[in-house]
Amino acid sequence: MVQAARRALKWLAAALGLALAGFLLAAWVGSSIARNPDWREPAADDPDAVEIMVETNGVHTALVLPLLTREKDWRAVFPAGDVAAPHEPYSHVSVSWGEREVFLNTPTWWDLRPKTVMRIVFGGGDGLLHIAHYVRPALGENIRPLRLTRAQYAVLVRRIEAMLPPVPLSEPRSRYPGYGDYDVFYPARGTYTSRNTCNQWTSDTLAAAGVRTGWWTPFAGGVMKWVPDLRK
Repeated sequence: MVQAARRALKWLAAALGLALAGFLLAAWVGSSIARNPDWREPAADDPDAVEIMVETNGVHTALVLPLLTREKDWRAVFPAGDVAAPHEPYSHVSVSWGEREVFLNTPTWWDLRPKTVMRIVFGGGDGLLHIAHYVRPALGENIRPLRLTRAQYAVLVRRIEAMLPPVPLSEPRSRYPGYGDYDVFYPARGTYTSRNTCNQWTSDTLAAAGVRTGWWTPFAGGVMKWVPDLRK
């Protein structure tokens, strides 16, 4: 009986290892296949260009957008009054999408609960938008510039707006406290799964605007490989 149990555990471990290896390989291949392969970034001196940024913490990615352009005033959608430090001279908003339980109750990866993982793998979790307000963010390895035409940026704006459930004009949008005094969470449309991750949302949003990015990017590296680090 003990020998049989050990063999079963070995087979299970081997199967899980193969499944993980297959997932990682598929992610590498999928993130290396370009969507919108003919896209070209506007020149730095193009008056029709809007500069955004793509940021990462190594695990999660986000789009950093200018707070005010002629295409969109994000102050009306994501007011600074929703964060604990509302009076800073904010210039940008960082926008990302993710799973509700992970965003709200998993401050570190060590806090990730097995039942949350199982729900994501075999079902799905509710989505949230994470909005952080920045004051003139500095470019670097983990926050890289990306230029879009104004028409492309307008499409990206509409894509983000479509993630937000409608609310009456007379009512404030539901929200949850963020990690610090400059960020906040809002309920959002979409279901988070192992196939539709936070990083997939980032690349899907860029792809919808016509930007060249990978087909399937469950990991942050699969997104960032398409955004050059200008320091190199």
